[in-house]
Amino acid sequence: MGRMDGKVAVITGGGRGQGRSHAVTLASEGADVVILDAPGGIATIDYAMSTADDMAETVALVEKHDRRCLAIEADIRDTAAVQHAADVTMAEFGRVDALVSNAGVMGAADSTWQLSDEQWQDMLDINVTGGWKVCRAFIPHMISGKRGGAITLTGSTGGLRSVAGCTHYNVAKHGLIALMRTLAWELAPEMIRVNVVHPTGVNTEMSNNQWFVDWMGTHERLTGPMRGNLMPVDVVEPEDVSRMIAFLVSDDARYVTGTEVRVDAGFMLK
Repeated sequence: MGRMDGKVAVITGGGRGQGRSHAVTLASEGADVVILDAPGGIATIDYAMSTADDMAETVALVEKHDRRCLAIEADIRDTAAVQHAADVTMAEFGRVDALVSNAGVMGAADSTWQLSDEQWQDMLDINVTGGWKVCRAFIPHMISGKRGGAITLTGSTGGLRSVAGCTHYNVAKHGLIALMRTLAWELAPEMIRVNVVHPTGVNTEMSNNQWFVDWMGTHERLTGPMRGNLMPVDVVEPEDVSRMIAFLVSDDARYVTGTEVRVDAGFMLK
């Protein structure tokens, strides 16, 4: 028996990285899974995005747990695409019990005033507005199911301690905290819980790509505060975050809502 037996979990950014880990972990707990992702590059992001093959690999990994996995290509910036994903999910499964708004990107610049309009807009559109659009599309189905449920938003230590050079990223992650708190108030009568998980650096393509390694190496003045956790690990693994997600969306956390939970190896104590 798993903590998510008979339930359906929707995960954005499920093609790889944390999203894939969340999908596999929740499948191991008994959930059927829907993943959303948008293969293809983004002009203002300097590392490769996920691919259709990545999404197919996530599906295969979920199916190894004898659970169903529906992969939907959808850019969370696109209102119609997100609404279509919600409609397809309901047509296929008839319910949504857990929504994991995980999709996000990372970027940096030499200073706040050197960010372009396009860099700012893409970051906020994906990391916070996209999260709101996903919630807007799926929450009505969670309410109508009258079974309660849980939503988690993927934050960051960047949403708790602003880091120089990543202003647009920091702003977006701070914004997710406000979104979570408001939704937690609004959805409490429906027994739908909303929380944010704040990881430190995670061993995924978003933070461990050559562009970011090179940028940090040439911007030591800016990136010094970003380096190092109190515990002797450079980064945590995606599965470390997934285990927290699995707890928060399960009935084990049935009265946990409106919280910010860190998986940061002590980073915020520095």
